[in-house]
Amino acid sequence: MDKAKEQKLKAIKIHYDSFGNTLNVWFDDPEKEFISEETGDEVILNKDKKGKVIGFEKLNFFKKGNTSIKSLPVEVFLQ
Repeated sequence: MDKAKEQKLKAIKIHYDSFGNTLNVWFDDPEKEFISEETGDEVILNKDKKGKVIGFEKLNFFKKGNTSIKSLPVEVFLQ
């Protein structure tokens, strides 16, 4: 990957809320969130002022009764 593309990559932020059982994934600064849109599949898209998706929230991330987690499995693929 060339340096120009490499510098444009931002860190993805992942946050699991055990109380609300939601998983939040951000591709950009969460402070830029302007509007949220429900998809109907227990997923909420977070968008900036231009309508660009900058993150999402997955409701009911774990099935009922499976709330005693110690870690979240994450896979990273770089091309």
